[in-house]
Amino acid sequence: TAWRVLQLGGSELDAVERGCGQCEIDQCDGSVGYGGSPDESGETTLDAMIMDGNTMEVGAVADLRRVKNAIGVARKVIEYTKHTLLVGESASLFAVRMGFPYEDLTTQNSLSVYSKWLNQSCQPNYWKNVVPDSSKSCGPYKRPEKVTYKEEETTSQRSVHNHDTIGMVVIGASGTVASGTSTNGAVHKIPGRVGDSPIAGAGSYADSTAGGAAATGDGDIMMRFLPSYQAVEYMRMGTDPTAACQKVISRIQKYAPKFFGAVICANTTGSYGAACNKIPGFTQFHFMVSSPLLSQPTEQVVDCI
Repeated sequence: TAWRVLQLGGSELDAVERGCGQCEIDQCDGSVGYGGSPDESGETTLDAMIMDGNTMEVGAVADLRRVKNAIGVARKVIEYTKHTLLVGESASLFAVRMGFPYEDLTTQNSLSVYSKWLNQSCQPNYWKNVVPDSSKSCGPYKRPEKVTYKEEETTSQRSVHNHDTIGMVVIGASGTVASGTSTNGAVHKIPGRVGDSPIAGAGSYADSTAGGAAATGDGDIMMRFLPSYQAVEYMRMGTDPTAACQKVISRIQKYAPKFFGAVICANTTGSYGAACNKIPGFTQFHFMVSSPLLSQPTEQVVDCI
């Protein structure tokens, strides 16, 4: 979809918006758009961002409720405000003012995922050091009277098959770069949680003087390292896109060896690459490429490191 927009004369930002928007409509992987990844109260909320590598403007929304086209709303943040990031209920009000309809993001599928989780004593969840014991029972949780912190394993809680973000980097014919992301976040997240996807430099980053990058995976860990920004800076220093992505992954590995995640990188000349962290059940990362050198969109695969 994004490639078609470019071929029809659309801008790089148009391509990112329409490409990510298509995934929101298709509910890609159950982890983008409505009807997926219900939070602890059973609601699906959306995070998205879009970035213009010419002006360095970013539009982003997080914890967006009852509005389906998150990337579209993010684009409106650039076009109609001087802000960068709008969140929660207020972001939804902004969306309505911009002409987006209120719609229910819950589906039979997301309801069944939620009720199954409740029946499994709310496992897995994202709480720690609380009472009642979050590894055995549902909340509501609170702080214990006497606090004894136990070290948490930083293994990704979510299954490898319910994780993804659509991340996109578009390089125009003149080298102009745009990037974007859209996701419904971590399944069973604590309401109000915002991951890496809508954070500039974490979920994605674009700079028309260097390139663009986008990340997917365990956003709570990955956002601490601003991997997309770091990858673009490596490419600015002349590092090849694949190596730039690998360096970013290695950097996170030192602190969270079992994290689940991947990064895609593309520079202004159209070279591209990707890297991922190798964990059980996730040894390769697949991503799609469209370019003038390819007759059709092509799936690429890299081995995780």
